[in-house]
Amino acid sequence: MNEPHDLTSLLGADGKVDPDLVRAASSCGDGDDSDDGALSVTFRLTRDLQKRLDKYLQDRIPFMSRTQLQRLIKEKAVEVNGRCPKASTVLRLDDEVVVTVPPPPTKEIQPDDIPLTVLYEDEHLIVLNKQAGIVVHPARSHKTGTIVNALAWHFLHNSDGTLSSVGKDEARPGVVHRLDKDTTGVLIAAKSDVAHYRLGKQFHDRTVEKRYLAVVTGTVEPPADILDFPIGKHTVIRELMTVRYDDASKPARTTYRLKQQFDGYALVELDLHTGRTHQIRVHMAHMGWPLVGDDMYDGPLLDLSHLTDTISSGDPQDAPVMHRQALHAASIEFDHPISALRMRLEAPLPDDMCRLLDLLGQYRATD
Repeated sequence: MNEPHDLTSLLGADGKVDPDLVRAASSCGDGDDSDDGALSVTFRLTRDLQKRLDKYLQDRIPFMSRTQLQRLIKEKAVEVNGRCPKASTVLRLDDEVVVTVPPPPTKEIQPDDIPLTVLYEDEHLIVLNKQAGIVVHPARSHKTGTIVNALAWHFLHNSDGTLSSVGKDEARPGVVHRLDKDTTGVLIAAKSDVAHYRLGKQFHDRTVEKRYLAVVTGTVEPPADILDFPIGKHTVIRELMTVRYDDASKPARTTYRLKQQFDGYALVELDLHTGRTHQIRVHMAHMGWPLVGDDMYDGPLLDLSHLTDTISSGDPQDAPVMHRQALHAASIEFDHPISALRMRLEAPLPDDMCRLLDLLGQYRATD
């Protein structure tokens, strides 16, 4: 998970968390491997209240019941002076209370009969091999046809359980992290609030290991390196992210390793150490190696005629090879949120990337 956004703007004029402001803040962003950024708020006590933590939070977060707040505290979504407290902790002057704020409850998600490839499922979580061409959760522009809608159907017809209620208000129940619409691979969703908070903490603490495979353009040199370039929104084009060095950027760190070099193209393996929107795509483009098919970041849409001189553009034999970014979340490693056992889930390469690599081996192999 991205580092929680510590937003005093979540507070209304009365000093309480405003549910409408939480909704607005939660609705931002839908990018490639952008872990669902948790919202947090910090309270600093200016008086010696000598009040229990759960009762204090009930006053400050009115849309949550005391029972919900006690569960939030139990699941370590609340810190007092940097430590995980008990609900009975008595607050005093100058105490600092940091709360990861879940969105207020809202309407149900419409189930959609969309096929899913399940890599793992138990009563606490489900891990998918996400297909290309589908976004993770509903938004203003697409209220149905998403992974969340497909999971709602899955739990009604194929499996017991439901998604966690965390994020439900912004149509993101169970969403712990995200993959972009045209990125394939391993995706985790939480089936309980306990699992959601514990998985979210792992993303926040960066103990989740995420590995990707990508096909990029150009010659990758050096063959391995750590890219440490801050990322922020593009100053002109709203949908894009870019490397920038100012207060509007956030740290972003990616490790890459060359797996196979072709003539003009390369297969690279990447580890994400942060979860910024479009991080891999931006870092590769910044290095001069945009992803094949990623036209948002100057990566070429690849047809067969681009790989061989024996077929020309417009030839009946010409055909699209890769018209989406060639990016696949190959594996993820994390601690099970309940048992704490270390888990590693892998997703095989999708057919279009396998075909791309076969064609590169056939037409663009290097000695």
